[in-house]
Amino acid sequence: MNFLELDTLRQLFERSLDQQTRYHLTPPRLIEAMRYSLKNGGKRLRPVMLLAVLAIQSEDLVKCGLKTAIALEYIHTYSLIHDDLPAMDNDDLRRGQATNHKRFGEGLAILAGDALLTDAFQFLVSDDLLDDRTKLALIDQLSQASGSWGMVAGQVGDIEAEQTPVDYQGLKQIHDQKTGALFRFALEAGAIIGGADASTCQALRQFGRHFGLAYQIHNDLMDVLGSQEVTGKVTQADQALTKSTYPSLLGLQGAKDALAVEVSAASQILENLAKESGRPYQILGGILDYLTLPSAK
Repeated sequence: MNFLELDTLRQLFERSLDQQTRYHLTPPRLIEAMRYSLKNGGKRLRPVMLLAVLAIQSEDLVKCGLKTAIALEYIHTYSLIHDDLPAMDNDDLRRGQATNHKRFGEGLAILAGDALLTDAFQFLVSDDLLDDRTKLALIDQLSQASGSWGMVAGQVGDIEAEQTPVDYQGLKQIHDQKTGALFRFALEAGAIIGGADASTCQALRQFGRHFGLAYQIHNDLMDVLGSQEVTGKVTQADQALTKSTYPSLLGLQGAKDALAVEVSAASQILENLAKESGRPYQILGGILDYLTLPSAK
């Protein structure tokens, strides 16, 4: 099996995720709600990033990252369930399906998110393929990326920006935390497990920062340019919530230009890293293909 193919890594992750979410003690309705959001067709960019970094170091290392990749997807999925709640973005659709609270009710949706968040760290603690020092490093990094210094901090900034508009730098800071932090963790986790050197870790963090911002700019643009059939969500939702977005701050063309800048910077980092290390970091560039806009096809 060639683990230097992103689709292969995605398929491996899906099989592992399916095997790991068959609980014996969890109330059936709770696991149904958890699996409903876990298995509803996400792109799996974060776990694939993590596994790709390991595959680049050595294909034999990929299996060592599977539980960490699952933990990361659990955190991401919990955040989406809670983001969709009426008290947050109040969304009815996620990836073309009814959001978790629309399907199971608000109470169970909140608890499904709580369970995913908590169970994520159990996956890290129980990983027999990693030594204790590696586990502690991963727990430390994931808690920072997902908590009050990272994703949650960005979510707070996003809510506050609905009432108090921010400038471009302020918006980038919000999304560096809300969106970028988990992407950076994916790359850092692969580096930690794979034993990458300090300069590689730094380059991967910078790639994650540019990719995270590009991903959010693309998301904002798709809310304007995309259709419900393409995005799987109700479009024009950001405007209805008076959110601060890149198109609202920079205009449509300005946001497209900002996207191009971030994608170019991310690509350059991978090119440099591949040259310096002699390893095929360019395979991570395939993830940038997800940031294509409809008008560019």
